[in-house]
Amino acid sequence: MKVRNELVERFFRYVAIESQSDERALTLPSTPGQNELAALLAAELRDLGLENVVVDQNAIVTAVKRGRRLCVPRVGFIAHLDTANVGLSPVIRPQIKRYVGRDLCLNEEKDIWFRANEHPEAEAWLDQEIIFSDGTSVLGADNKAAIAVIMTVLSDLNSSDAHGDICVAFVPDEEIGLRGAKALDLSRFCCDFAYTIDCCELGEVVTENFNAASGEIVFTGVSAHPMSAKGVLVNPLLMAFDFVAQFSRGDTPECTDGKDGYFWFNELESNDNEARLSVLIRDFDGENFENRKQRIHDVAELSRRQYPTGHVEVEIFDAYQNVGYSLRNDKRPIEILLAALRELNIEPKFISMRGGTDGAALSARGLATPNFFTGAYNFHSRFEFLPLLAFEKSFQTARMICALAAK
Repeated sequence: MKVRNELVERFFRYVAIESQSDERALTLPSTPGQNELAALLAAELRDLGLENVVVDQNAIVTAVKRGRRLCVPRVGFIAHLDTANVGLSPVIRPQIKRYVGRDLCLNEEKDIWFRANEHPEAEAWLDQEIIFSDGTSVLGADNKAAIAVIMTVLSDLNSSDAHGDICVAFVPDEEIGLRGAKALDLSRFCCDFAYTIDCCELGEVVTENFNAASGEIVFTGVSAHPMSAKGVLVNPLLMAFDFVAQFSRGDTPECTDGKDGYFWFNELESNDNEARLSVLIRDFDGENFENRKQRIHDVAELSRRQYPTGHVEVEIFDAYQNVGYSLRNDKRPIEILLAALRELNIEPKFISMRGGTDGAALSARGLATPNFFTGAYNFHSRFEFLPLLAFEKSFQTARMICALAAK
């Protein structure tokens, strides 16, 4: 009960700080609340006796808890400071309710209900205490549940516990392109391997995720007055429409699942002279991923031939890679994680994550970083919820990892 109370107290304290990220911002971090949370965590880490506590200009927090065991792997844990901006309130008001399988009122004033028939995933937690938001915001378990887990582990480990050095990092702006993890100085987060705690239900383990890239295609047309437009005018908006039409309607996020990749044309801005089309490219398989990027270039060349007096430019940027690549070279972190789950009698649920975590950015830089569960459900939703028992199991898993790594 002591650990559960500390987890809840820390979680409530961290979600009280508004830290939605802002993809329009050019700064790192993108919002001031992330600076505030970083400062709070750094102060708490110092109070817990950690060494080398640093908060840099990007609100990246790093620290080391020294261990009694030498010549054992240095284990890292990383979590992100920001919550996703999905158009809901940045103010999070968490509450604990017991779920008994009936419709649950989250917000009487605004008449927001958690409907039992719409959320069968909650049936596994009948008669359990669960943390919800008030329905006006996400809950913020993504990723402040992970922050609470890591901080509680650091608090709970004492001088008699046999563990090696434990490195921690808290980074901003994961939700808008893993920006913080990409800027993390690995000489400050100097571990042999690491873990993100950034997926959902009890037992989930992520050992692979999408390879990801983003692209922008710029179409430059030829403007002309309608009275003399015939044979002259080239409409860049129609160029963009024709470009998108070359791709299968079934090869999109809403038509794929599992390990299917996709193209997601998600933004278009246009005027008389120019249109800018944005695309997200995703695939688990490395060869297919490269083929998808080439497909963008091939269709651009087709567009150039179709509109010889227009102009088409393509830029593609890799965002992150499949964490599975690094785990092929270093199996220790996943072996220790699975051993921890066995010790705790938690059945692993392997998932291929149709997204990315900070671990994907770190893995691309050579640091093997698998991902495991917070215990929460429905990330990025007003109906996100966190069963207290699953929350505690996440803590137990992280703590067990520290013990097993020292063996």
